[in-house]
Amino acid sequence: MLVIFDCDGVLVDTEPASNRCFAAALNEIGLHWTVEQTMARLVGRSMASCVEIVERELGRDVPGDFVERLQQRTFEGFRRDGIAATPGIGNALDALDAASVPYCVASSGEIEKMRLTLGLSGLLPRFERHMFSATMVARGKPFPDLFLHAASRMGSAPADCTVVEDAVPGVTAARAARMAVLAYAAAAHADRAGLREAGGRLFDDMALLPALLGISPPGRRFGP
Repeated sequence: MLVIFDCDGVLVDTEPASNRCFAAALNEIGLHWTVEQTMARLVGRSMASCVEIVERELGRDVPGDFVERLQQRTFEGFRRDGIAATPGIGNALDALDAASVPYCVASSGEIEKMRLTLGLSGLLPRFERHMFSATMVARGKPFPDLFLHAASRMGSAPADCTVVEDAVPGVTAARAARMAVLAYAAAAHADRAGLREAGGRLFDDMALLPALLGISPPGRRFGP
């Protein structure tokens, strides 16, 4: 078994802060989306895919320095306000370690962003050697390329992988890769219907993850 985690919204609680920055940046260039609209349209996608969607809506290209300025603004906010690990993820990872189950992270975000957010949350040592970004493949989520790349690099067959995702494009990508998908839907903005329709098995408490994977963490028993 290999467990492939998405990063934002699964390992770390970054989506609300990221999308506040994104919505503000979009408003500055003439696309007047709310934070809620930004999350509904862009969460879970690579930056390249997000830019394509934005440019279609605008009917023109974004400014040449748009992505750079957005990243700078977002990273400054992360450093200023801090980033928390998702509640319960530490214990879930302890259970995977105890059972010798390998895991990695495969995110639409760049490696630099993952290093920052996982570092601020204290999770970086768990993933530092096994981080995969959509920038490494031709197509980001909802295409399966990233998850297939991560599985290949980790030496696992797709059928032996379980993906933990929180966004519809990620669930779609995992199913296209013929992998099992656990859809984390604890956030208030989670598209529970969309996640289920895309093929995810919903759960809303990271403490349940080991049991859903067939692993019991040390010192704890789960119900049937």
